[in-house]
Amino acid sequence: MSDRPIPLDEYPIHQVPLSMRQVATSDRNAYDRCIFHVLDHTGRALLIAGLGVYPNTGVIDAYATLRLGDRLHAVRASDALTDDRLALTVGPLTLTVEEPLRRIRLTCAPDPADPDGLSYDLTWTASFPATWEPHHTQHRGGRLILEGRRFVQAGTCTGTLRAAGEQLTVTPGEWTGTRDRSWGVRPIPGEDGGRAAAESPTQGFHWIWCPVRFDDRFVMVIVQEDADGHRTLNEALLVRDGAPDRQLGWPQADISYRPGTRHPERAVLHLADPGRRPLELTAEVLTSSPLALGAGYPPADDWQHGTWQGRGWTDRRVYDLSDPTAHPLAAYGVTDHAARFTLDGRTGYGIFEHGSFGRHDPSGFTGYDSVAPDRAGRPGEAAR
Repeated sequence: MSDRPIPLDEYPIHQVPLSMRQVATSDRNAYDRCIFHVLDHTGRALLIAGLGVYPNTGVIDAYATLRLGDRLHAVRASDALTDDRLALTVGPLTLTVEEPLRRIRLTCAPDPADPDGLSYDLTWTASFPATWEPHHTQHRGGRLILEGRRFVQAGTCTGTLRAAGEQLTVTPGEWTGTRDRSWGVRPIPGEDGGRAAAESPTQGFHWIWCPVRFDDRFVMVIVQEDADGHRTLNEALLVRDGAPDRQLGWPQADISYRPGTRHPERAVLHLADPGRRPLELTAEVLTSSPLALGAGYPPADDWQHGTWQGRGWTDRRVYDLSDPTAHPLAAYGVTDHAARFTLDGRTGYGIFEHGSFGRHDPSGFTGYDSVAPDRAGRPGEAAR
């Protein structure tokens, strides 16, 4: 690659004395990516789509998964990153920013060899202003392994989805869309963890990420805790158009898990308004999509973000989710649950993203093989 300016260098947007081709770190784990969720209000379908750029590994990749019944339809694509950073296309997957922070088009071209496979043409439109999430850092030993800046937003979607020979019409009154945009450094597979990984293994990780769209407001809740229940990330925020954002206290979660698993079926997030009046944000799970299947999140064993797959790589596959034991690694990754929410008499829709691995004292989990008790209160079996 020749060392010449790229088109983005024409614009007065530089933050450091480097070309916009480069990031201001030599860390191989530098990333810049997004994720979209499109869900219908009955739990019939959940689409998750994302695109990422990894400047220091020279990779751009994208994915889409559609949960439809007991099948998860997945499309993944990866390629060499070029100097045209505004061309957000990888294989059949394209993201077009039609109006920044307002309107984005998402498309997946059909496979000529399988016209009944996953494809879509959707327009995502914001309902509320984008809002920052807390600055996110994580260390292993003495090293910073994750530092991310994120914003989140809720909106509506229109367009069509197609899979398994079926076409779904996406309309604002029956579907909800959320999205998250982040950049910074985040572990990419292929790096030796070294001494810190060998001598300081993670004892436990507990995560909730919960963007919810109501007709007149957007609510965002984030919780990250370690094995002891010590909180390292915290947010509960109410966003309305034309009004100041309001913090909703220190969220506490009561999660009802499916017996013998850590799969949530229902959750109550205890919040408080600025006057300390208690509020309950209740989530009823409609359908679920494990991010370790098809979407490239760890501990996926077939493909993960930022990894070099060669030029022009595209992969399509369908996962059978009817057997909960068929994909054992999925239980050790984060899962996105489309959910119906209630708050102060209002009904909304969004994502209850959750991952709980290893020991978590507040939940009563004692290790990686610990799961929720059965209906009679007996301890869960080790198998998930």
